[in-house]
Amino acid sequence: MGWKASLAALMFAATAASAEVAHFPAPDGGEDRHLRLYSSLDVHLALPLIEGFQRLHPDIAVSYDEILTAPLAERVIDETDAGGPTADLIFSSAMDLVVKLANDGYARPAPVPEAANWPRWANWRDMAFALTYEPGVLIYHKPSFPDGPPDTRAQLMDWLETAPKGKIGTYDVTQSGVGYLFFLRDLEHFADLWSLVGAMGEAGLRVFPTSQDIIARVNSGDLLIGYNILGSYAADQAAQMPNLGLTLPRDFVVVVSRVSMVPRAAANPELGELFLSFLMSREGQTLLAEKLRLPAVSLEVSGSASAGAMNRVFGDRLRPVPVSPGLLVYLDQAKRARVLARWREVLDLH
Repeated sequence: MGWKASLAALMFAATAASAEVAHFPAPDGGEDRHLRLYSSLDVHLALPLIEGFQRLHPDIAVSYDEILTAPLAERVIDETDAGGPTADLIFSSAMDLVVKLANDGYARPAPVPEAANWPRWANWRDMAFALTYEPGVLIYHKPSFPDGPPDTRAQLMDWLETAPKGKIGTYDVTQSGVGYLFFLRDLEHFADLWSLVGAMGEAGLRVFPTSQDIIARVNSGDLLIGYNILGSYAADQAAQMPNLGLTLPRDFVVVVSRVSMVPRAAANPELGELFLSFLMSREGQTLLAEKLRLPAVSLEVSGSASAGAMNRVFGDRLRPVPVSPGLLVYLDQAKRARVLARWREVLDLH
């Protein structure tokens, strides 16, 4: 199926869970095999993956439910608890929510061949698999830093002492799931993080719910620096925005992933495993890296947008978030309340 045919085949329908459903008929016209995916990835970005899969399996139709991360997890729970079928595979940017689903018994082991060689940190019990490798980067307005931006957290604190007011931005950790995840990992790796937050506050820190809000303002010069921005989005935009620069901090770099699993109540778990195997294959990982600009986990992919290439260049600076029950601490509501209360206090937000 070509791109134009795929686009023509899209039929969107709103659902109660804030989803959009796209249907991709089997290229060979068959109707017997039907794969259903729940994913937080925008459907237009997922098109190359679906086309690549259907080239290998032209007898399989695909329904793609694009859902926000929290409703996605809730739907899997609700459909499973009701005794009915749910998606054959989920693919979500909320690492913690997927691991919680698996830990709470909503996943099944997926014995895909690629699991044997998958990095240990990216595979939890052959049930939850990290499929992308996305660092948190510092973005900056290139014309304002002809000699390069501060590239350690200590240097950033020095810059903030004389920075113009209101020229640094980051995620609003009270609204952004990935922003909160980045922040908690920073707390684990940088003992002086609250001092950095305080320095940002003194410099008039501005917070935003999404990557795009920050990226656009840095490119225009409205902001000069964006802190801990999802690198996959920033790299994609930097290719189109001449004033947008990005760098990986020299002290350490938190790396997050999009995670996939086959639900226990999948209607067609064998098809879920088949698509998961494709996403973990050399072809699937290459599509993620080259077409979607989501760096690949697989060490078989050697391009610049891959874990292997980044590890060769940056080594121990990279701190990937392991797919493990350790992620569940980020969902602890008492801890979250304490962190956010201190965040507001340090920034004097009420």
